[in-house]
Order: sequence, then C-alpha cells, then structure tokens
Amino acid sequence: MEAGTAAVKQRVVRPLLRWFRVHRRDLPWRRTADPYRIWVSEVMLQQTQVATVMPYYKRFVRRFPDLMSLARADLEEVLKLWEGLGYYRRARHLKRAAEELVAADCGQLPNDYDRILALPGVGRTTAGAIMSLGFNRAYPIQDGNVRRVLCRLGAVGDDPRSAAVQRWLWTTAAALIPRGSARRLNEALMDFGATLCAPRAPRCDECPLAKACGARHSGDVLAYPRRVQRRPVPHYDVTAAIIRRGERLLITKRRAESMLGGLWEFPGGKLELGETLEECLHREISEELDITVRIERPFVSVRHAYSHFRITLHTYLCRHSRGRPQAIGCDAWKWVRPAELSAYPFPKADRVVLEALASELG
Repeated sequence: MEAGTAAVKQRVVRPLLRWFRVHRRDLPWRRTADPYRIWVSEVMLQQTQVATVMPYYKRFVRRFPDLMSLARADLEEVLKLWEGLGYYRRARHLKRAAEELVAADCGQLPNDYDRILALPGVGRTTAGAIMSLGFNRAYPIQDGNVRRVLCRLGAVGDDPRSAAVQRWLWTTAAALIPRGSARRLNEALMDFGATLCAPRAPRCDECPLAKACGARHSGDVLAYPRRVQRRPVPHYDVTAAIIRRGERLLITKRRAESMLGGLWEFPGGKLELGETLEECLHREISEELDITVRIERPFVSVRHAYSHFRITLHTYLCRHSRGRPQAIGCDAWKWVRPAELSAYPFPKADRVVLEALASELG
C-alpha cells in the first residue's frame, strides 16, 4: 500500500468511515471534546483494556473534572483512585504534568503538539491522540490496533518495531487522515482494529477493506503483523511481613522513584540466592526499617504478574520485637488500625493480602 495516494484514500478511508458511522463504539471519553478528559482516557488506556478502564475513568473525572482540580490534588488521593489499574507511573505523570501546566498559567491543555509532547509521560501516540481527538488536528496515532490494521493492509512482514517499519507506519497513518476529519479517522482505525481486524480472530468476511488488504490477498492474515518472540518472563519470590503491635499494623510507603512509587505496602523484599523465606524476611525488615520482628506463622501467598516479570508474594504474620522503625528503605511508615487500611493506596498483590487479612481479623 503506497501511503498518500488518492487511490489509497478512496479504497481505505471512505469505506472505513462508512463502517465507522454504523459501528462506532460508545465510550465515555467520546462523549466529550474536552482535551483534558481525552488525555486522561488515553493515559489510562496505555497497555490496558477498554473494559478495565471505563469505571476508573468515570471515577477519576468525577473527582478531578479539570486540570486545576488534578493539579491541586494530593498525590496519595490520585494513587488511591488509580488503585488496581496498574502502571502507577502513569498516574504520577498525569499529576506532575497538570502541576506544570497550571504553574505555566495554562488552565487547560494547550493546542500545541510540541508543548503536549514535552509533558511528563506523553509520547508521540498520546500527543497525537490529544491533538486529533481533542482538537481535531491532523496528527496520526500508533496504538496496537492501528499498527495491526496498517500492517495487514500493507502486508508488512518485517518486525513492526524496526525503524523502517515505524517510519512507514507513521507516514501511512498521517497520509490517511482526510482534511478536517482527524478525530473520526483515528477513532475509526482504533475501533476497526479492536472489533473487526482483531489479533487472533479477524472477521475478514465482514471487512469493508478486503479489496485493499494485502494480508487478505496473501492468504495468511494472521501472519501480519509479524509476531516477535518474547523473552522468558523471570519469576521472583518476595516476602512481606504483617507486623502487629497491639491493635495496629505497620505499613510502609514505597520510594517515589521506585516501581509502584508512592503506594503503601507491607514491608519486605526479594529473596536472595541461598536464603530461606524467613531469613529473607528478617533481613529485609532490618534493612528497610531497622527493627526486628518475631515470625508467628505463614499467612497467604499471592501470585502476581507484572508487565516484565512475575512474583510470588509470601506473607507472614509477625509481632514487633525490638526497635523503633526508621524510614531507611522506604519514604515513610505508619502504625494503623486494620479498619484504616482501606484509606491507603496499595499495589494489587497487597490488596489480595488485605482481603485475606480482613477475613482473618473478622
């Protein structure tokens, strides 16, 4: 498929937009032209499915309806609303970007691609989405759905991550945008890839672009885009201590610059070679808080997968033995009553522990 020709637009854009008029998904962030809300939705949708995002998006914009309210919010409240959505760095970037814009006397997102691209956590696709969906400016996007559709249309068999294919994808996506219809075209490409031109079960018999599709003509649609072999996903054993002192439990706040930064957790850490789980727990508690604990018994174990590794979290019920906690390997610590735990943002694996703890404590 040669990008930018009138023939391409006639064979792809017109039938795609006709299909979109009938099959457009009704999503909450499409009921607004507010660039701020579109920005929030695009950040939430990074590596996260639409069905998962919808309830989070509704709660988030209800609490933070505009740029100013997000800029003035407490980060911990932002993280609490994000709790369970994962990739928490996105929430911290949103908050910091809102602060930067408000400090620069911007009451809303600027209609300026370069300024938006310079914001924390904003890449080329997010900036293009804000410009095209929020301002209807002619900027392309490249999410997974769009890449798949374009690779199939062009029968692109090379690695989609390669520089040459990336250049072709961006050039083609930009060339397809009709004058004055950037928002419609980009939404149509995303919906088409999400529903009709799906990864494993494309509905080619219903496809309005079949005549223009190079993958269809090749006889092997599933060969496009080329699948890149993934590296083996490492697994780590991690320990955590549920430390009790009287009626209170000890929780710690992860360092802001670390993975899951700003979230609260039960203290602990990764098992090292040659250690038992109990030895690991004692070492981690000493290194993180400079205290000692007495292990009473194992509690629950939780398996959890992150984007690039997996863990088994082994928790233990413990009693505080000696020492006053010091924030050595964390940003803060607190003794809290069990009923207060729900007020703090926790990682997903720790939330499973919280549920088991609620049952344990009645």
